[in-house]
Amino acid sequence: MFDAPVAKNAAAEDAATPDALPATEKQIHYAQALALKTGVKFPADLARNRAALSRWIDAQKSAPACKFTNYPSSKQVAFAERIARLKRQQIPPECFRDRTMMSRWIDGNKPR
Repeated sequence: MFDAPVAKNAAAEDAATPDALPATEKQIHYAQALALKTGVKFPADLARNRAALSRWIDAQKSAPACKFTNYPSSKQVAFAERIARLKRQQIPPECFRDRTMMSRWIDGNKPR
């Protein structure tokens, strides 16, 4: 009886809205840097719509950049190794593969 509405791409729909605010320069630069970091092509048409570009940025930020993204930083590892030397303990090997585990190990072992 009634035709179902055709689902449209939200980004394309927002870009077509004439009263949409254009993206800020800061937003565009951040999106371009994020695209380079993740290896995804930056959709230039989203620069005309602030809300659509914001959604694209959120989607790209939530995607892991690479398998090493969750590894602890070199400063974090150096600090943990210094604590381990002071306490004459070993850092568990799994801490070197997860920044959250390394942080918890540091919090539980740092001298007070």
